[in-house]
Amino acid sequence: MLSAVRVLVLGAIVVGQSMALAAPVAAPLSRPALAVQAPSQAVLMALATAGKRVVAVGERGIILLSDDAGRSWRQAAVPVTVTLTAVAFPTEKRGWAVGHYGVILHSEDGGETWVKQLDGVSAARLAVEAARARVARAGESDAAAQKQLAEAMQLEHDGPDKPFLDVYFENERSGLVVGAYNLAFRTEDGGRTWRYWGDRIDNPKANHLYAIGAAGGDIYLAGEQGLLLRAAEGGKAFVRLESPYKGSYFALAVLPGGEIVVAGLRGNAWRSADRGASWQRIDLPAPVSVSSLKVLPDHSLLLADQAGQLYVSRDQGRTVAPIGAPALPPIHAVEPLPDGSLLVAGVMGAVRLPAARGRQEGRP
Repeated sequence: MLSAVRVLVLGAIVVGQSMALAAPVAAPLSRPALAVQAPSQAVLMALATAGKRVVAVGERGIILLSDDAGRSWRQAAVPVTVTLTAVAFPTEKRGWAVGHYGVILHSEDGGETWVKQLDGVSAARLAVEAARARVARAGESDAAAQKQLAEAMQLEHDGPDKPFLDVYFENERSGLVVGAYNLAFRTEDGGRTWRYWGDRIDNPKANHLYAIGAAGGDIYLAGEQGLLLRAAEGGKAFVRLESPYKGSYFALAVLPGGEIVVAGLRGNAWRSADRGASWQRIDLPAPVSVSSLKVLPDHSLLLADQAGQLYVSRDQGRTVAPIGAPALPPIHAVEPLPDGSLLVAGVMGAVRLPAARGRQEGRP
């Protein structure tokens, strides 16, 4: 899972709502993304690999493709102009990107072209349908069902002002997207149909859902106000985990050994080796919010923060050390490249860091 809006995530929600009020709904949802003169310098929010290709998504619907490990970029055809916050490619050809206005985009050609599968208007309609079906099953006197219906109708009334913030696909058919105010949808047919999933998440305050991670049949969610959740059996129902921290988590990663790492505000980072039953603090050098977590091919863990710093852990998250990288602006996402170098994305666009930068300082 790539980080969604790990650095500017709170601001992104506000901006998305402001855009919804300032512009006709139809415009950003139906207007194709404009070509940019310097694509590599565009504000980028997330990265993914599609085979040997790198796919980057960002502001105003921009999607960039690189077939030479980030040395050069070209712009893909995208049918919307909304900011895109996360992207995932479970196969070389089939991928999904999500973002503001409740948009879900899909590509079947490695990111060359994209079609819209869902937006905030249709998402709200699905939420209302799911709530009405629950009321029909439970009866008019069921308070929980009535609460869900009221919230769904409010979602429909608000319009498509709420962003999706992360996307996860187990394979080319089964996927989950999450976002602001407990927005969550699931597909089992590659996005041909989507089902409202917020009623399966133990999140009564409707806190924002920022990040998804998965391993061993479990799916984990991390979010606002210390929210941590786990679902077994492919995510059928998410139950709350005891959280060691009450602030927001912006990033989540699951290591190959099953260790879970979450991180967020003010440099708060934690690890669990028992599926979230207990947590141990990860000491970071500075109280700076963590914006991204990425598991590297050698099973080490990379952390990026709002100060543009990169850290690496080679002991399953127990300790971290800085990478000898140049000073960078705030980082949104990091992606390892086949030659051992790193691609870093954020407000500065995309920056390649040489392979030597990927080594932990002080490592023998």
